[in-house]
Amino acid sequence: MTINQSGWKPSSPVQGATDTGTVTGNRALMLEEALIFEIGDTDTTGVDIDVPEQRDSGLGTLLRSAPIGLPGLTEPETVRHYTRLSRQNYAIDLGLFPLGSCTMKHNPRLNEKIARLPGFADIHPLAPRETVAGALELINTLAFWLIDLTGMHGVAMSPKAGAHGELCGLLCIRTALEARGDARQVVLVPESAHGTNPATAAFCGYRVENIPATAAGRVDLDALKARLGPDVAAVMITNPNTCGLFEPDMKAISDAVHAAGGFVYCDGANFNAIVGKVRPGDLGVDAMHINLHKTFSTPHGGGGPGSGPVVLSEALSPFGPLPYTAKTADGVVHLIEEEQADAFSAEHFGGKMQSFGRMTAFHGQMGMFTRALSYILSHGADGLKQVAEDAVLNANYILRSLEDVLDAPFAHSGPCMHEALFSDKGFADGVSTLDLAKALIDEGFHPMTMYFPLVVHGAMLVEPTETESKAALDQFIMALRSVAERARAGDESLKSAPHYAPRRRLDETLAARKPVVAWKEPVPAAAEAPTPSEIGDR
Repeated sequence: MTINQSGWKPSSPVQGATDTGTVTGNRALMLEEALIFEIGDTDTTGVDIDVPEQRDSGLGTLLRSAPIGLPGLTEPETVRHYTRLSRQNYAIDLGLFPLGSCTMKHNPRLNEKIARLPGFADIHPLAPRETVAGALELINTLAFWLIDLTGMHGVAMSPKAGAHGELCGLLCIRTALEARGDARQVVLVPESAHGTNPATAAFCGYRVENIPATAAGRVDLDALKARLGPDVAAVMITNPNTCGLFEPDMKAISDAVHAAGGFVYCDGANFNAIVGKVRPGDLGVDAMHINLHKTFSTPHGGGGPGSGPVVLSEALSPFGPLPYTAKTADGVVHLIEEEQADAFSAEHFGGKMQSFGRMTAFHGQMGMFTRALSYILSHGADGLKQVAEDAVLNANYILRSLEDVLDAPFAHSGPCMHEALFSDKGFADGVSTLDLAKALIDEGFHPMTMYFPLVVHGAMLVEPTETESKAALDQFIMALRSVAERARAGDESLKSAPHYAPRRRLDETLAARKPVVAWKEPVPAAAEAPTPSEIGDR
């Protein structure tokens, strides 16, 4: 088998084979793409220009003293290179993204159109406040939608992501406890919570203790109550949880935690399953972050910072971060910074605000705010309720359509919420969840979340979201059924999948421990040869 200079090996011996037997890596209209440094040459340029007359640049010691080190490509070479790379990406615009707990759903183009309006797209965070009144009005309007949808008292808009929101919520809790002279050291985290929850608590200096799950995949209420005490600052609970299940004892959990003097933090990453149906504030939640990219369809990661606003209970609102927006009686929305906080806090909080400080330099991600509000207003309250209903319907359709070929450990617990959870139980010996996921790539689908949550061995977590049609779900179900049946039968070809992707399977351990993420100039063969003394040292 021929291997090209980039070290690529085709997925099968016949892929891109020529009549001479040489493997090129090309498949139909998909050409094998070398690295950009292998296409171009750092000693040449893709543009023909005369050598300019040497003059004093005025840069002094800042003048470049070494080559820039970029490959010289023509414009067609450059455009084709990045276009070919883009064709190897999987995207929500190409097909279903079944990543559980990630809510990778369609991003409506209306949102993008609104976010690109000059009045929103061209403003600067340092612009005078009187010139961005519309932006402040938008932020304040979105804030009140989030407060209303969650049944909470206030909201911190500045956190840039879900984990950032978790940090914000715990800082509010810690500041509130310090204000009453209560130094608590423990945060309780159920086994069914998101993995960022214990990490955030530890980052804030708390000792993390786990609370077990019941056989039905819910928080063990008795175990939680037994652990509560004067050292417990908070419980961080994900609801709906990562088993795809709603926590029916949520109100009882909140009541028990409050009775013990602690606070309740809810991970709102799965709010998409209950938006318009359940208000976390009614369940006793004190703080909850909302992933705008999950529930309200803003872009998920790529293209800049995300957004993770944190809604707060009346008990925690005075301890939230600055700045925040406030509308006065004249209808004007103000951005409240440190110097204005005392004047406004009496009206909003009935006393002096005791903010823990700032989460970011400015007030969040304007592009995400604009897209989220566009989504909310285009759906309305009734449409957001249907979002949750359709998301739950789609997940249950997948669960019941596959439970005869894939073990569903909590199918007996009743309907799931936004995601269906399966395990590798029933697979033939030697066949793993990873093998099934890689084989799913050959079927044209991005794999689901694997090996999470940890409470289920060989877990496979599937979240279809509300934006997929029944026809799309049927196509995915058919593909997953086919691979699952092969896994149960012990099909050896699964272990070498994918066979039709541009690249074959990586060595997962080597890729994680020794990733090669940057190109380096190849070292001449003569320079690589060890000296006799080096050989002796070995």
